[in-house]
Amino acid sequence: MSPLSSETSIKHQDVPTSTINVGRAVFAYRELGPKTGVPVIFLTHLTAVLDNWDPRVVDGIAAKRHVITFDNRGVGASAGKVPDTIEAMARDAIAFIRALGFTQVDLLGLSPGGFITQKIVQLEPQLVRKIIWRAPARPAATASTR
Repeated sequence: MSPLSSETSIKHQDVPTSTINVGRAVFAYRELGPKTGVPVIFLTHLTAVLDNWDPRVVDGIAAKRHVITFDNRGVGASAGKVPDTIEAMARDAIAFIRALGFTQVDLLGLSPGGFITQKIVQLEPQLVRKIIWRAPARPAATASTR
């Protein structure tokens, strides 16, 4: 079996969870798929953890791409204080990506992960090659829009 086929046959649910220290946070993450090309970083919905990703999506993309999923700071297996703004979450994601050594990534943002994706593009446009938004959440209603 070639290295590519052995890597892509591993399912997201079976990949060991790794951690990386980034400043005062410890991020839990999983990597799967071929370790070539530009990786796809998955940014999930609010309070989701690694196991909330649909395996059909993760495993399907990982059949051909290097995929990285991670728990946001203070959520799931990641340590630290949960950020209270989208910008803080985006800065965390940028720091996480940089700590893994990547200079360019593709982003897949689900629900509030879509907002985080947009903010990453605003803060570090050179870091992002492509973005995929899936079910971006609507901004919360305010008194003026109710």
